[in-house]
Amino acid sequence: MDLTDGLKAIGAGLAILAALGPGIGIGLMVQGGLQGIGRNPDAAGAIQTNMILGIVFAEAVAIYALVVALVIIFVL
Repeated sequence: MDLTDGLKAIGAGLAILAALGPGIGIGLMVQGGLQGIGRNPDAAGAIQTNMILGIVFAEAVAIYALVVALVIIFVL
């Protein structure tokens, strides 16, 4: 092991730390969606559709962070 391996590990860890934001965002989206459905059950279909779409986009950011971490570890 040398310095470059240690720096790769630190860089990959920081990249995975970026997945913290989407995790919090998904939790807040689900909370808001459930509150909206609780207040207006008739609009549950539209709220659920938009909530799932937002979750997918937030999860994509987390997947990008994972890909960056894997590239740092295995390619660079």
